[in-house]
Amino acid sequence: MTPLTLSGQLLLPGGPQSGRLTVEAGRIEHIAPQADAPTDRLILPGFVDTHVHGGAGGDTMDGPEGIAALARLHARHGTTTLLPTTITNPWPEVLRALRAVAQVMRAGGVPGGADLPGAHLEGPFISPGRLGAQPPCAVDPTPERVAEVLATGAVRAVTLAPELPGALAAARAFAQAGVRVGIGHTRADAETVQAALAAVRATGGQSCATHLFNAMGGIEGRVPGPPGALIADPHATLEVILDGLHVHPTAFLLARAAAPGRVVLITDAMRAAGLGDGPSELGGQSVTVQGGRATLPDGTLAGSVLTLDAALRRAASLGVPLPELSHMLSLTPARSVGLHDRGELREGLRADLVVLSPDLQVQATYVAGVAVG
Repeated sequence: MTPLTLSGQLLLPGGPQSGRLTVEAGRIEHIAPQADAPTDRLILPGFVDTHVHGGAGGDTMDGPEGIAALARLHARHGTTTLLPTTITNPWPEVLRALRAVAQVMRAGGVPGGADLPGAHLEGPFISPGRLGAQPPCAVDPTPERVAEVLATGAVRAVTLAPELPGALAAARAFAQAGVRVGIGHTRADAETVQAALAAVRATGGQSCATHLFNAMGGIEGRVPGPPGALIADPHATLEVILDGLHVHPTAFLLARAAAPGRVVLITDAMRAAGLGDGPSELGGQSVTVQGGRATLPDGTLAGSVLTLDAALRRAASLGVPLPELSHMLSLTPARSVGLHDRGELREGLRADLVVLSPDLQVQATYVAGVAVG
């Protein structure tokens, strides 16, 4: 295969540089300065989305065809790695979805789509009192269920409500298996969250806030709640849905200021992403998308129709510099789920790349050096 060479303004670990990079066998082979490189091409590490349910009419719960549809849609918007994310459903349906992700992984992924290193099990180990837009099928994380999940070989991230019976033991088991443990869809107090985070840390595992501020209450001076405990913990990464609907801009800027280097931008996208306004579905529930806002019949926000390039532009409009944004979109999420072969432009790493115009529109996406989308 002929080596691929791209020139432009490279966003390197040491800062932006006018240069070129050469790709061979799916890896960044060489990076060099180039004074006359195009100034209207920004080349960044590809985006990593650790929380995405669907897109282009497909959903993780649909099986391989739905997973392929969402992987291709998000690749067109600069995402080169994603975790197909489940929703709370009857237990057999959750296992079926995880086995479908494993099947796609064994088959080598989705041609023309983002890389799929594993799934995010967002449901059903969540609080029945903090379902958000999830169907009422929550169950406790018993040892038997945790073992069934791990046996699929698909799970790279999980969401737990730490107040559930067996949650601490489950957190330890997942962390020991190399699965990132997210705290979310919870009614726990700050102390219960802190205990769960400590349990994960004691095993050397990674912890996370599942869509910070959403489905977990707020912060008060005497009642810091889950958001307070998660922001205060120096090891937890913080997922944020920056679509202008789920999180107020000031709340995002608060998290950024309080937890530098730990904010992760996600989409939490549903199957309606990329399809425009109209009727849709989430976990068997009717959803209406109007003006980019997806809601259940009772008005509850039902995931998003966000793509990460749109999240990038929104964060940039709030004054976040591009190097910091790249960390939020690529390096930090990759490291949070144990991926050390991507997330920055460095020789020897995967050639997962996104090419942007000066106004931050996606011009091209490369997954392991192959153009997709």
